[in-house]
Amino acid sequence: MLKYTEEHEWLKLDGDIATVGITQHATELLGDVVFVQLPDIGAKLAKGDSAAVVESVKAASDVFAPLAGEVIGLNHAIVEDPAIVNLDPQGAGWFFKLRLEDPKAIDGLMDEAAYKKLTE
Repeated sequence: MLKYTEEHEWLKLDGDIATVGITQHATELLGDVVFVQLPDIGAKLAKGDSAAVVESVKAASDVFAPLAGEVIGLNHAIVEDPAIVNLDPQGAGWFFKLRLEDPKAIDGLMDEAAYKKLTE
């Protein structure tokens, strides 16, 4: 089950672990991604905190924590090869994994239909 934020992040929940990345729409707005800075393992993030930075040929943007939790995993492949974010933003281009403080909070995020409506 994928959920989305108004800031163009997606989450995929597996138990209390959420994999987080940016949406296809976000990559289209950004253009070619040239640099990614990830959070630190063990970082405790509140919902809305700046968690990562993505830079493209057009702009630098923050990637926000969609929900509160602790960073428990990082995708170092996108640091080595930022183009992966453009090629597969909702697959191999994921950014980090969060152990959520409250997995039920995901219900407050948008489903795919609501996100599509937002981006139209």
